[in-house]
Amino acid sequence: MGTEKLLGEFLRARREATPPAHAGLLPSGPRRTPGLRRQEVATLAGVSTDYYVRLEQGREHRPSDRVLDALVRVLNLSPEAATYLYELAHPGSRQRETVRRRDPVDPNLLRLMHSWQHTPAFVLDRWQDVRARNSLAAALHRGLKYTDNMLWLIFLDPGAREFYRDWERIARHRVAQLRAAWGADLDNPYLTELVSELSFKSLDFRRIWALHDVWDMCGESRRIRHREVGELELAYEVFSVDKAPGQQLCIFHTEPGSPSAHALALLGGLSTVTSRDPLNAGACGWPCPKAGLRADR
Repeated sequence: MGTEKLLGEFLRARREATPPAHAGLLPSGPRRTPGLRRQEVATLAGVSTDYYVRLEQGREHRPSDRVLDALVRVLNLSPEAATYLYELAHPGSRQRETVRRRDPVDPNLLRLMHSWQHTPAFVLDRWQDVRARNSLAAALHRGLKYTDNMLWLIFLDPGAREFYRDWERIARHRVAQLRAAWGADLDNPYLTELVSELSFKSLDFRRIWALHDVWDMCGESRRIRHREVGELELAYEVFSVDKAPGQQLCIFHTEPGSPSAHALALLGGLSTVTSRDPLNAGACGWPCPKAGLRADR
């Protein structure tokens, strides 16, 4: 898919998701279309309506930075979404991977994760494959069918909607993070494969992917219903791993002495680390023999 078409799809999705009030427009009665009208975006951005229509139709190939700056302001784009917009408008500005990198998880990071007895922790890559996890993270996701990729878990695991009490919010965050991670590199063969498979197998993924949300995940809460210890209210934090670009350390934590802390302690007491979960073992960082999440589907 050409970046011009992607740019148009992104602008249209963001325009339709922007309430007129957020752009400083006064109520003007019922609207036939959601969000802003094309002419409203054009006027607020200081361009002609014809020019903006050409952008949405993929017929305008190189908008200037001035125009892009104005669209970021009018559409109230997040920093991640603004970066994504610039990458679509200037393809080639971001170095692309031609080979799927499999940097091992650093042994020191693995040792740190496994020393956390009360903190579930795991490492994700750009495709949201789980590269490593500690025993409490394994216990937290125990009983779910797809635990080697968070997108597969969210959209294809039969137990996901019961496990995640706020499934829709988390699903949108996961898809938005996938776009943020790869920017304009949507022709990457591995990303294309992942998106194609999820689109084919999940109507919900197709619906959310079409929204063109772009943001990165940071501190947020997770409401989880675990089949062994019941309800948990957990904070979720994500940290970039500097030694391995694209890897992220993800942790859950909660207020000491809270019911969720007691549930985590109970879960830790029930969990046992075995060699049957290769993502828990070893300092090599990627002990699983599979080439990727799609190798065993």
